[in-house]
Amino acid sequence: MTTFDYIIVGAGSAGCVVANRLSADPQISVCLIEAGGNGKSPWVSIPAGIFGLYGNKKYDYSFVSVPQKNLHNRLVDVNRGKALGGSSAINSMVYIRGNRNDYDGWVALGCDGWSYNDVLPVFKKMEANQVGQSAEYHGFDGELKVSRQQDANAVGKVFVAAGQVAGLPENTDFNGPSQLGLGIYNVKQDRGQRVSSYTAFLQPIESRSNLTIMTHTEVVDLKIAGDTVLGLSIECAGVQQQLHCNKEVILCGGTILSPRILLASGIGDRDELQQLDIECKHHLPGVGENLQDHIDSMVTVRSSQSKSIGVSFKTLIPHVLTAPFKYWLSRKGWWTTNYVEAGGFAKTKLAVAADTDPDVQFHFTPLYRSHRGKRFEWGHGYSVFTCVLRPLSAGSVKLANDGSKRNVLIDFNFFAHEKDQQTLVEGVKKAREILAAPEFDHLRGEEMAPGKEVETDAQILEYLRQTATTVYHPVGTCKMGTDTQAVVHPATLKVTGMDNLRVMDASIMPCLTSGNTSASTMMIAERGAAMVLAERHG
Repeated sequence: MTTFDYIIVGAGSAGCVVANRLSADPQISVCLIEAGGNGKSPWVSIPAGIFGLYGNKKYDYSFVSVPQKNLHNRLVDVNRGKALGGSSAINSMVYIRGNRNDYDGWVALGCDGWSYNDVLPVFKKMEANQVGQSAEYHGFDGELKVSRQQDANAVGKVFVAAGQVAGLPENTDFNGPSQLGLGIYNVKQDRGQRVSSYTAFLQPIESRSNLTIMTHTEVVDLKIAGDTVLGLSIECAGVQQQLHCNKEVILCGGTILSPRILLASGIGDRDELQQLDIECKHHLPGVGENLQDHIDSMVTVRSSQSKSIGVSFKTLIPHVLTAPFKYWLSRKGWWTTNYVEAGGFAKTKLAVAADTDPDVQFHFTPLYRSHRGKRFEWGHGYSVFTCVLRPLSAGSVKLANDGSKRNVLIDFNFFAHEKDQQTLVEGVKKAREILAAPEFDHLRGEEMAPGKEVETDAQILEYLRQTATTVYHPVGTCKMGTDTQAVVHPATLKVTGMDNLRVMDASIMPCLTSGNTSASTMMIAERGAAMVLAERHG
């Protein structure tokens, strides 16, 4: 049996940050466990390599949801990173934090200490802003590099300009005073290379003698006595062994795997655990509940013009074949794209009527996305993806009743709430309004999806039921709070009723932030690690 002071489960967006902060004290022994490999691959470091990561089981868990009853019982792909860096090693690198009302809303739900004014200094501490944005909102001395895109495609700039027609101003800082408007996204990159939580926080310190990193290692369950975690069972190369914990176990497995580990260990709803023949060590009915994600739709347009990213006879020599040389010589060209180069936030008429923040987010891709679901389509075009920022529908992550204690049933319960349906219908209409602007006249082609025959709200909703999916921002399954469904306490991130078990990842969010969730997850880890150290030295 191997013994450590602190055992961190999951080396993703959160786990790498926690490992960095805790191991900075040479008196602390830290073990970081990751089910995937080291992630050191050109597919990961080159931004355009995303194309080869989603669905690649070397880097992606490739989960699949249960049939979504409000989406014609379709299964939804749930891509989550499986490597050092976790989902920050396979995502689109967009740097968005959410807005003031997101975090102040957490406080209203019982999460004291998590207001916008509380978390903004944490974001600033972690950030190394290379864009020259306002010091009121940004930091410049942290580890997480945030930059402009190296070689943004001109069609993305057309999208930004077209927003004026829809009443959407250009926004050069979505993490500043207002999210409203369109712009070219800032990204977590350094000189045209991906910046993940691994490259930012773990790689520079992985040689610390008090830090042990275990890859290709899966956590089976936790060993619990009363309110204390004694250690955990792991499996590597088919061999199981035990790790012992002197101080604490910290779950950073993410929204899917952190509740999976708790449930497999007997922490969850007593009746559900009994049905799985798992001894209930601690009755906590909120584990695995409150799953939320941004449901997403697509409008995609064909174009005869070759200005967008795409493979055609016109682009084969100037862009496709020369892309590797442009990238390695000057960090320019198509290999620098993160695909979702532009985007922004808008208010549908529902948000305007309620006088609230933007309720939809756009991710604009300056390339044609297949209306047939193909991975590759010959030719050119452009696409807008629209997601519901603050969904009211919530689902769950449960253990499958197959005896494995490892397989999960992921149910987003998308569109369970009618307001989400209405918001996304209005979001698609807003996206079409932008694409109809005169700025797109020189690129205009046929809208392949939804298609010109889809016009009424009822027709759009039916299109969404047939095609909508996740934008890969799951949160909430170990939510913090003080109500009966809360799993961790806001002041400590300790699992309710447990003395030395904490959760520090996106699963603790009581509700979704407005935008991409990677940066927010790192912030949670930074705050959580500070809680551990304060308690240790207190």
